[in-house]
Amino acid sequence: MKTVKLRKIGNSYGFTISKEIMEKYNLKEGNELHVIETKDGFTLSPYNPEFEIWASSFENTNSKFKNTLKALSK
Repeated sequence: MKTVKLRKIGNSYGFTISKEIMEKYNLKEGNELHVIETKDGFTLSPYNPEFEIWASSFENTNSKFKNTLKALSK
């Protein structure tokens, strides 16, 4: 388990992520991390759970109206 220390940055707080973790999860400067609240606290993830909902809805619509969308694209 890795630990981090919160630091004051202006009127906010932040922490640093080690180079090993950045490389392991292929994170780059400027990437967004999503704060996902859980019953035990929170998790930071580059994965956006709301995007999965959107992608699933898109896939359902795309499958349902495949022929219609193909006809409209002509």
